[in-house]
Amino acid sequence: MCKHVLNAQVSVRSPCCRKWFDCPECHAESETHPLKKTLEMTFACKKCKKCFRKDATEFEDADEYCPHCDNHYILEAVTPKAALRVEGEDARMDNRMLKDERVKQTKKTMNEISIFDPDVDADKLG
Repeated sequence: MCKHVLNAQVSVRSPCCRKWFDCPECHAESETHPLKKTLEMTFACKKCKKCFRKDATEFEDADEYCPHCDNHYILEAVTPKAALRVEGEDARMDNRMLKDERVKQTKKTMNEISIFDPDVDADKLG
């Protein structure tokens, strides 16, 4: 599982060390040599687990899909983003961090309540 590209659909076999990686950053983290560039790449689809080769010089729109299962593997990369969050205990055990978003009910005085006021029993009307 790649921590750099969250929606990686294929693994790529590096031409230099013949190992499988999800992205160039994963190769750079685990290997000491630079990634060798090539025009013919070998992919392994993560959906059907089958391998296939693609030549970058003859790449077409139809080549964006796995030839075995038609999984669309050319997608815009989703990368992790930094976010500030408040970490707390389980909300089912300690709910002090949750905001109560219910609307506070206003009490009407006896002078304001009428038997013809539909707001009081609006949910009971047919």
